[in-house]
Amino acid sequence: MDTATLAPLRSAARRTARRIEDRTPADRDRAIDGLRALALLAVPTGHWLLGGFTLDAGGALHNASPLTAFGLLAPASWVLQMLGIFFLVGGHASVLSYRRALGRGTSAGTWLRGRLVRLGRPVVGVTAVWATLLLLLYGLGVPEATLRTGATLVIQPLWFVAVYAGTTALTPYCVRAARRLGVWAAAPLAVAVAGVDFLRYGPFADAMPSWLSLLNLLPGWLFAYQLGVCWGERRLGRRAAGVLLLGGAALFAALLLVFHYPASMVGVPGQDRTNSHPPSLLVLALAAAQSGAAILLRDRLARLLRRPALWAPVVVVNLSAMTILCWHQTAMLTAAVPASFLGPVPGLTVAPDTVGWLLARLAWLPVFAAVLLLIARTTRRFEAPWTGVTRARRTAAALLAAGFAAFALGLA
Repeated sequence: MDTATLAPLRSAARRTARRIEDRTPADRDRAIDGLRALALLAVPTGHWLLGGFTLDAGGALHNASPLTAFGLLAPASWVLQMLGIFFLVGGHASVLSYRRALGRGTSAGTWLRGRLVRLGRPVVGVTAVWATLLLLLYGLGVPEATLRTGATLVIQPLWFVAVYAGTTALTPYCVRAARRLGVWAAAPLAVAVAGVDFLRYGPFADAMPSWLSLLNLLPGWLFAYQLGVCWGERRLGRRAAGVLLLGGAALFAALLLVFHYPASMVGVPGQDRTNSHPPSLLVLALAAAQSGAAILLRDRLARLLRRPALWAPVVVVNLSAMTILCWHQTAMLTAAVPASFLGPVPGLTVAPDTVGWLLARLAWLPVFAAVLLLIARTTRRFEAPWTGVTRARRTAAALLAAGFAAFALGLA
């Protein structure tokens, strides 16, 4: 585009940024919103960059990962795995919201129901839509294996919503723990995860049941959320943040170099151990280091986001948080499923085991982002209250969502 074409776009962008700036309350915590936006954007970036496909002889798509061929990419997962930051910010925001609700005379139960409904609406929306899409795509000749691959990818990020809902439900107890113990309230959670890791990876590993690792699910993700609650309660200051940063980094290095934890923060096909499903102690070490860094950088980030041009995209991302989480895999599949009928397409349906694939996938990322923007224009309505929606339609959406979940989990 030439300068004459770009000038109106730049002018419109500046006007939009100025309007957002003018509507932002003076006491808005921009650093918290900035951290949340960063963690949110890391989710689609990670899934799009570290997830690939292969085509079988029948033209069906199957999940694959470049990490299988490129172990040196594992450090990229350390940067892109920012769920610790998301839970930290979530805990901080929840305690402030909880405190305001109690100040207005709202009960804890009413506050919690409101939070859970806001989380649940977009999840029901995306799964109900996909239940309908499965039937349509199957009728159009898309192989069942491709549909199962797509369903797995769509439901993959939704486990996070379920875990986040569980940690949110524990907010009143986290607040009490923070007020009584300060930042030490998070320590028993780390000890619990370390204990389970010792049992499942230590000398008694062969005698341990396979479900033992599930015991890490709640304390593993509650750890960073509890740190966020302590931060919101002003029981986690800069000195403790420095300890978290240095201690988390040291523990992270020790777990990798001495105890030989898998280097990747996400699961790698073919490996019998994974750090994130459910979280291992390595995830907590990374979350501790990230949380310490975030707290130490808070003031600097807040000053940086005083610039309208930087603040505007942060606001837009936060307003579309659940839409990004629920629909980003659909954006990638929107490109991959039609491409599967064309045969091998570099960076999309070709096995992710060459440098050429990596370069091609980087070129696909803006395409996925553009498709997500188009999808979000319609699907953001699921985040708003479902006013005017009849009970029959809500029931139908719930049944469709349940059917899709059963299909994605291999139950149907």
